Amino acid sequence: MPKVTFNEDRCKGCELCVSACPKQIVKLAKTRLNKKGFHPAEVVDPDECIGCAFCATMCPDAVIEVER
Repeated sequence: MPKVTFNEDRCKGCELCVSACPKQIVKLAKTRLNKKGFHPAEVVDPDECIGCAFCATMCPDAVIEVER
């Protein structure tokens, strides 16, 4: 099963990864903020992840790492 890791403190909440996910399982955290004051991205259903890495490819700040 693929593993998606976010460096949440570097995430600026741009939502490019959210729109890139074909399974629509990447969302912005609604209940917490990172050190910069942004809602960081997260995978809400890791079991549904197919490991395509579209989210990591779209991230302009290289915040996302996908392990297959």
